[in-house]
Amino acid sequence: MEYRECGASKLRLSVIGAGCWAFGGGEYWGDQNQKDVDAVVHASVEYGVNYFDTAEAYNGGRSEISLGQALQGIPRDKVVIGTKVSPPHCYAGTLEKYCEESLRRLQTDYIDLYMIHWPIHPHSVRHFTKDENVINNPPTITEAIEAMLRLQETGKIGRIGVSNYSDRRLSNDIPSSVNVAVNELPYNLLCRAIEYDTLPYCAGKGIGIIGYMTLLQGILAGIYPTLHDVPAWQRRTRHFNCEGTPLCRHGEKGFESETEQALAAIHKVALDSGMTMAKLSTKWVLANKNITCALIGARNVAELTENLATVSKPLDPSVVDQLNRITDEMKFRLGIHCDYYESAENDRTL
Repeated sequence: MEYRECGASKLRLSVIGAGCWAFGGGEYWGDQNQKDVDAVVHASVEYGVNYFDTAEAYNGGRSEISLGQALQGIPRDKVVIGTKVSPPHCYAGTLEKYCEESLRRLQTDYIDLYMIHWPIHPHSVRHFTKDENVINNPPTITEAIEAMLRLQETGKIGRIGVSNYSDRRLSNDIPSSVNVAVNELPYNLLCRAIEYDTLPYCAGKGIGIIGYMTLLQGILAGIYPTLHDVPAWQRRTRHFNCEGTPLCRHGEKGFESETEQALAAIHKVALDSGMTMAKLSTKWVLANKNITCALIGARNVAELTENLATVSKPLDPSVVDQLNRITDEMKFRLGIHCDYYESAENDRTL
């Protein structure tokens, strides 16, 4: 296993991290057997994976509960636990309470990396609560950061992080005196918006980047014959036409033909290279040295083993360049917007 440091924080993470959203089961990913979770977590540690990523919002807290159960019996210093607090829970006094609840679910005395899940503003908060008073009077980033600093002082959390913060949000919202260890962002061959401004900004400020949606929720794993076979929950990004997709909210026409063309070209490169699309796509992400850790979910040990095979040999630079050219058109069309679930106009990260 390869390890990389999160910028100036010196937090050391395995380049492949365990995405734990499916743990505990739920509407989005379906049922998840706890015995499989236990096996995946223990095998991950044996293979050298040290980072496990969850959030209080994942499956109504069941992801944290499931991960906490699976980690029992594993030496605490072998793992780095990252979880996220939802924007409406970031009021002074309230954030501390929700951190305690995460600690209880995870069955641990401290959280290594505690992140604000999305930028704090009314449009973002609306995705987590229907309480109009909270939506119209959201917490301030100042009180959220001050609460996290207090938790850090008491040893309840190790490092402070954010998730889904563009360079503009980081520079405008976060005081320069606050050491942000990590920014967790979507990054894959078909979601390259962070390359414009946010990735260079984080690199310059010594902020590590944890990439999520490494395989675009299965689309870059080659498991769907066509885009029409992609399940409804996974058809909500700006790649897809919102018309006729009830769960979609961005309201745009999408870029389905361009996405299909890019996927076909990626598939050909995978065949020519003797790799699966999943392996090729993950290797491409890891080729970017500014990505500290790439999250991938595994439902069982067989999937985990396949995921970890990507670490064995770096992707040839010529193949990286080829894949960049193949997906440059998608990068251009989707633009600077790191929020792939909202329209360009309603991007929550800006």
